Order: sequence, then C-alpha cells, then structure tokens
Amino acid sequence: MTIGRLGARLLIGGLFVGHGTQKLFGWFGGPGRAGTEGMMEALEMRPAKVHATLAGATETAAGALLAAGLATPLAASAITGVMTTAIRKVHLPNGPWNANGGWEYNAVLIGAVTALAETGPGELSLDHALGIERRGPAWALAALATGVATSFLTVELGRRGRPGVTAAPAATASPEDTAGDPTTAGA
Repeated sequence: MTIGRLGARLLIGGLFVGHGTQKLFGWFGGPGRAGTEGMMEALEMRPAKVHATLAGATETAAGALLAAGLATPLAASAITGVMTTAIRKVHLPNGPWNANGGWEYNAVLIGAVTALAETGPGELSLDHALGIERRGPAWALAALATGVATSFLTVELGRRGRPGVTAAPAATASPEDTAGDPTTAGA
C-alpha cells in the first residue's frame, strides 16, 4: 500500500497547495488576496486580511508537507482545521451532499488525512527517510482533535474581530459561491 499512500498524499497535498496559492496569489483562477479577504469578511472571519493570509498559508504549507510525507500528523491536523472551518462557515446548512453545496467533500478529505495520520505516510516519504515517522491511532486522533479544536478557536476569534472595509465590491463573494472551502469564490 506504499504506492496508494504516496498517490493519496500527492493528490490531496497537491490540491491543497493549489487551493492555498489560489488564495494567496490568485493562481489557478483563484481569487487572490483581495478576493479571499472579501470572502473572509463575508464569513465574519475578522480581521479578514489576517484570516485570508493564514488560510492561504495553512493550505499551501499543509499541502506541501502532506505531499512530501513530512510531519504528516501536523499536515493532517492543518487540513482538518481548514476543512472543519469550511463545513462550519459554509457547507453545514446545505446538508451532506456536495451537489447541494453540502459538506461531504470536506468530510471525505478529513477522513482521508486522518487515515494517513494513522497508517503513516509510507516508505516513500520524508518522515520515513528521516526516521521521524509518527503514526497510529493516537496520532490520528490527536491530529483530528487538534484540527477541529483549532477551527473552533479560529471561528470564535474571527467573530470577535471588528468589521473591515472591503477594498472593492467585486472582491466580495457570498458563501454560496465557494468551491469546497470558505475562502474561494468560484474557484
């Protein structure tokens, strides 16, 4: 199953690098910083500039770590955090089905990275090559719990921030216009 874990890590990690760089730089048709800030403001994640930067940086770094198989439980925790936030801020009211804007896609990603934290990244990983591979049920549960707890803390802190002024009306988007997470508008 080494090849399967490598494939899952490269696919999921690579896509998260893409999501993060959409937010940070507007790559791959993403909204860039201004659009992401507008989305964060619409979702009451304040200060929007800080949350936009942190969301993009977290997705980019966690995706790169997961793809490389480095600090796999940490990567799983970070991905779980952003996906839990996406569920809570955008998808939960829409029910489970992705076709209706629901949370099933986000939950599948959380399940996949939790499984990778439990089984480990495999022999074809930096964790294994460096002799620092951490895996097992305790690591998986710790990654899951840390990700969920971080989401709750992030959402609560975002609620306490003061509303900002959006640079341009075109930079804002409604939560219904998101694609799998709370910070991409139509990407």
